[in-house]
Amino acid sequence: MYICILMDISVVIPLLNESESLRELYAWIDRVMKKENFSYEVVFVDDGSTDDSWNIINELRKEHNEVKGIRFQRNYGKSPALHSAFQMVQGEVVITMDADLQDSPDEIPELYRMIKENKYHMVSGWKKKRYDPLTKTLPTKIFNATARAFSGIHLHDFNCGLKAYDRQVVKSIEIYNDMHRWIPFLAKNAGFTKIGEKVVQHQARKYGHSKFGLNRFANGYLDLFTLWFLSKFGKKPMHFFGLIGSLIFVIGFFAVLAVGGIKAYSLFKGIPAPLITDTPYFHIAIACMIIGTQLFLAGFIGELITRNSAERNQYKIMDELK
Repeated sequence: MYICILMDISVVIPLLNESESLRELYAWIDRVMKKENFSYEVVFVDDGSTDDSWNIINELRKEHNEVKGIRFQRNYGKSPALHSAFQMVQGEVVITMDADLQDSPDEIPELYRMIKENKYHMVSGWKKKRYDPLTKTLPTKIFNATARAFSGIHLHDFNCGLKAYDRQVVKSIEIYNDMHRWIPFLAKNAGFTKIGEKVVQHQARKYGHSKFGLNRFANGYLDLFTLWFLSKFGKKPMHFFGLIGSLIFVIGFFAVLAVGGIKAYSLFKGIPAPLITDTPYFHIAIACMIIGTQLFLAGFIGELITRNSAERNQYKIMDELK
């Protein structure tokens, strides 16, 4: 019989080609944990590295029982790395951090206390002072402002890799594609609404180079809209497509009546008037009716799909009394 032994903290570190920093990072984490007398584990997730990262993780595992590792056969991305690690963690508090030494393990004790003593479901780091170029910091500020507006979560740095979670959060959410940027939004949608933030130290990169390009901002906006739509209309698509489709159809329908009415009035009064099909308004009105019908049908098909989904009545229950 398998018995899950909980410990104080699980540190999850996704990485790609960070062999130079791994030993230094683990030694730093180990010093902090021993100083605070925490029981802990460190889960390294090698996301398809082509350098010596996995060999170093293997060596660390042989030297320290606290080290665990997951190795992907190829590069899948940060979200799959976090999702896989969250399935195996055993800590009451889960800390995520990057492997490039830009996140300070000295922040761990306070993050832990905010979860355990202040009863936050999740705490996100805020790199208030950043050692990044303007080409990275300016898009980040715009990105975070948009995220706050859409999600209703007042965080300054959604994409900070240094975060702390109550164990129940990481076991309840599913991270896929590039949704690691939106874990606070995912947590909120799952019912974990006590989300805080902490100003954390941001250090200049010591080794290697960043693995993320500017395309992450464009992808991030698309993912944000997807999450917003799913949170609002994921189980009731007709409320979105049906409403908009109906409005557009009604506008087109009354526009056709207006065009036809003007033509009939002209004929009744003997006033010369062009053919209905020669006016642009007629074609615009017909296009509105067609588009409105298509949107309405899209909502109807969406309803059929959701009502036949095996997960349509699956809800996360926190407590139950019988």
